Amino acid sequence: MNKAVHDGRGKRTTGNVEEAAFLDLLRTCDVLSRGLQDVLKPTELSPTQYNVLRILRGAREGLMCGEIANRMITRDPDITRLLDRMEKRGLISRSRETKDRRVVLTRITQQGLKILAELDGPILAAHRKQLGHLGPARLQQLAQLLREVRHEAA
Repeated sequence: MNKAVHDGRGKRTTGNVEEAAFLDLLRTCDVLSRGLQDVLKPTELSPTQYNVLRILRGAREGLMCGEIANRMITRDPDITRLLDRMEKRGLISRSRETKDRRVVLTRITQQGLKILAELDGPILAAHRKQLGHLGPARLQQLAQLLREVRHEAA
């Protein structure tokens, strides 16, 4: 049953509540992403590159390309070229395993770690500015709802 749905800006839309929620998620993602891009801009990192560095910081032993791709927040169809650009900047290094030459491990470099360390404070401040007004309990509830949506959509 379709009912009048408002788009969050006070405008009435035709559609259903699921569509309205979906559009609100997209708008919210866009607003939050722009805030992250503003913080990353001075480092000349894309949000995807930042995501790769965060993944590799948590995996000091290194990861294969496919594992990095699996852990990404957003899927990048050309992870190899992304890693190529990051390696050229000195943010990551890749090396073949001596036991199995087919295995190439990617690791974060000292330069990559330094950039992440410089970003940790500003990123946290941006997240707090964007979401802190909700408080811990509501943020946990929001995170749980979003996990349920992802689980059902997968």
